[in-house]
Amino acid sequence: MMLSPRAPRTTGRPSTGALTVLSAVTVLAALLGPGVGPAAAETGCRADTTVTPDREQARLADPRTSALVEGGGFGTFVRRFPAALCTARTAAEAQQLVEDWGQALWQSAVDRAQGRRTGGALPAQDDRPLYWTRLAMTAQLAQWQPGFTIGRAALRRAFEDASRGLVENQFRGAQGVRRYFVSGFDPFGLDAELRRANPSGSAALQLDGRRITLADGSQAEVRTVVLPVRYGDFDQGVVDRAFAPRLTPGPRAADLITTVSQGYPGLFTLEAWAGRARSADPYPDNLDALGGGSYDHPADPPGLAAGPEFIPTSLPTGAMTAVQQPYPVLRNTEVTEIPAGGTDPVLREDGPTPGSRSVEGGGGGYLSNEVAYRSNLLRLALAPGTPGGHLHTPVLTGLPADPAQLTGPEFEQAEAGITGEVLDILRHTAP
Repeated sequence: MMLSPRAPRTTGRPSTGALTVLSAVTVLAALLGPGVGPAAAETGCRADTTVTPDREQARLADPRTSALVEGGGFGTFVRRFPAALCTARTAAEAQQLVEDWGQALWQSAVDRAQGRRTGGALPAQDDRPLYWTRLAMTAQLAQWQPGFTIGRAALRRAFEDASRGLVENQFRGAQGVRRYFVSGFDPFGLDAELRRANPSGSAALQLDGRRITLADGSQAEVRTVVLPVRYGDFDQGVVDRAFAPRLTPGPRAADLITTVSQGYPGLFTLEAWAGRARSADPYPDNLDALGGGSYDHPADPPGLAAGPEFIPTSLPTGAMTAVQQPYPVLRNTEVTEIPAGGTDPVLREDGPTPGSRSVEGGGGGYLSNEVAYRSNLLRLALAPGTPGGHLHTPVLTGLPADPAQLTGPEFEQAEAGITGEVLDILRHTAP
């Protein structure tokens, strides 16, 4: 199943990089130490275990999800987060606490993916432990019953954003080093196969904060985020929250952006066009929600500013398609449109025609197409000279036939091959 199937924060203290590092260190020290803060009885804090989980959280009932958490060495986050929540005595403290824990989880996942943190039996590049740990912690946050009033939706957003790399993940801005901003996605299609991973998320974890050498010998610093596969989060601005700070003009603005998602079997595609419309119904997101637009009746997503029906890539696709191993890399010029004056969708192999209505971009009509459109619409508004576009990875295959086996050599080799080639493709973006 493809990700693109076809047919201002409020805290209790100033926000600075130094304080963020100290916060993450404090959380990690608590995780490694004997306990976290006062007991629930001392704070009037409790957990309401009768709270109904959302559709995504409900998958945590499968014991394999706990095994994926432990397989990444992140079980301590889940075991100690409830007690940590009980140390908050005001709404402002709660906001800061969930953000700190979210940032600590993100940094731990990045450190593990890049070999600076050990733990768990799963390979370092596996993105699934972050996904299932984050989800387990959001379920705990939903059950938390403090002795004061909280904005539960705002707390969840603060935790999610921090644990996805959206908070305090700025470029260092070193002289002469280019700045690349890349987004990936969570696993999806989990009702069909709970063990699925997403190589775009894995690549994001392996790249965040790294300095890479480009094909011409210059260097680029890469910053990344991992986005949810949920229509509601897109409607509520998660793409703008991720990309706007990196596109706002200034000395630390991105010099290139690209969104990445899992796409087609056996090959990478650089999508020449992102379409404005949603058209993937009846294919649901991770909450089993639909986007509101189908192939025959495409719909504009909520909250979009005015813009064209299709946005072309401005990535150096000619250079990027020079990479052909271990998977071929192709520039995909196909779109589906309703021609001007027409009523029925038409597939075009050479891009859109004037005055047409978008149905599918090169990446389809699901969230991978939408992240490309939203981020590049923002790019055109804030930094039109900055290259931007979308990269689809091959579908990650190779899971063992035995559903109790979470990983295997073929799966790990495929994931390593895909994520390694993402890096190679990025290296071929030198100006």
